[in-house]
Amino acid sequence: MTRSHPHPHSLPHPSRRALLGGAALTAFAVATGAGAGTANAATGTKTATTIGGGAGGGTWPTEFPLPNGFLPEGIAIGRKPYAYMGSRANGAIYRTDLRTGEGGILFAGGTGLIAVGLKLDHDGLLYVAGNTGVARTHDSRTGELVATHQLTEPTGHFINDVTLLGDRAWFTDSRAAALYGVPRGRTGTVKTLPLTGDWVQLPDVNNANGIVGTPDGRALIVVKSTPGELYNVNLRTGHATKITLVGAANVVNGDGLYRIGRTLYVVQNRLNLISVFHLDSKATTATLTGTITDPRFDVPTTAAHFGNRLYLVNARFTSPQTPETTFTGVAVPI
Repeated sequence: MTRSHPHPHSLPHPSRRALLGGAALTAFAVATGAGAGTANAATGTKTATTIGGGAGGGTWPTEFPLPNGFLPEGIAIGRKPYAYMGSRANGAIYRTDLRTGEGGILFAGGTGLIAVGLKLDHDGLLYVAGNTGVARTHDSRTGELVATHQLTEPTGHFINDVTLLGDRAWFTDSRAAALYGVPRGRTGTVKTLPLTGDWVQLPDVNNANGIVGTPDGRALIVVKSTPGELYNVNLRTGHATKITLVGAANVVNGDGLYRIGRTLYVVQNRLNLISVFHLDSKATTATLTGTITDPRFDVPTTAAHFGNRLYLVNARFTSPQTPETTFTGVAVPI
């Protein structure tokens, strides 16, 4: 893992063939890293060859396999050391124990289903962006499908990512200028929030992608993958204000977002890069404080957090997407 800083005063594999049709998978084992971190004082670049133990102590795996042909994109982690990942192939959900790297299919998926962005709520409900106008909720303990929400018509939309803020799960639509708020829980009416203000929807490309709440919980931050911009979106009106970037021209290929306090992590998928920004108090300016890269990155799409790590899935968009293609999740220290 390589971490670089824009200036000296910056602020702070193996995969096994698996069937996705419904049978439970055998658990996977993964080797743990070993060795010590090294630093190059001349360049200011830090390279870490290990990550210390998580909340449970010891050394946890820094990489774990997913089923061949799984086509992952989203990852979610809650208060316990389990990662949930969704499949673009058939909407399946895979759960990995971060302490061991072992995992298995939680929800088998089905024909016509897709799972991209995911978020896990404190009540155990897993919210899943389903691409074709659909959002789903699952029981994270059993994988049971709890509810399906048809947010839009199936075609001409791409329900891409989700975050939890207030009493709703907010979903992005990469092909339309709107966000959709699904009530957290099991009942309620979906709210459509048209994007206005500085937002200009571009045709035939992915626009809104990753989404997180602002540090004060009063608005949403949305990354626009093309041309690579961040926006602060008013929850009441949908007015989108372009966030001023300092130290970076853009966040092109911006995909998943993750925020810890006023630190915003932007996953730039095809660049194999995480850009790290410090937000001002109103989340109207984002200052680049560093970047994170890793030789194990292979088009990472989204990130989740546990302990002192970010966990990401490699979507491998630039590789053949076949039933034999191998996929992994990786961890980097923060």
